[in-house]
Amino acid sequence: MYPREHVGLARQIEQDGAVVSELVPGTPPQQQFFPRRNRIISGLSRAVVVIEASEKSGSLITARCALEQGRDVLAVPGNVLSGRNRGAHALLRDGARIVESAQDVLEELGMTRGAGKAGRAGRAGGENGTAQDPILDAMTVGEPSDLDEIAERSGLSPSRLLPRLFELELQGRVTRVGGGRFMRVDTSC
Repeated sequence: MYPREHVGLARQIEQDGAVVSELVPGTPPQQQFFPRRNRIISGLSRAVVVIEASEKSGSLITARCALEQGRDVLAVPGNVLSGRNRGAHALLRDGARIVESAQDVLEELGMTRGAGKAGRAGRAGGENGTAQDPILDAMTVGEPSDLDEIAERSGLSPSRLLPRLFELELQGRVTRVGGGRFMRVDTSC
């Protein structure tokens, strides 16, 4: 067990759960084993939330494993001056869902009434796909827009806008056209 202070916790977990490892019991902790452990952690999870991560954080290894395994990756933004959040901010730039409260995590996991991916997609498109979405309203079909333009027209901050653009991209309603620009897709057919 590593760190040693967690032996008692591990014993408690053994009583009502499972302690999982690819390594033989009693194997001493070594740095090269941690990425293997992180792969197991992400594999057992529905989603990974990165709270604070530097550019070379083990949390980023876990996030990469989660993405490879088809898990959701979420990140909490932090102070931009300290350097301790650069990894989490990179995840947000790459489309991780922003987390500002526990409610955001519950919604992502579909654990709140009328929330989750299906709920958010339904709200964006409405019951029949005709309800207005401030991001889609801020874009013109076939005309690329940069993030600043979309933020200004929609009234959303870039930190809220990027995860939502990623969701719209997954829904096939928006596409990236390079150079940090996005374009609304005609879905009327």
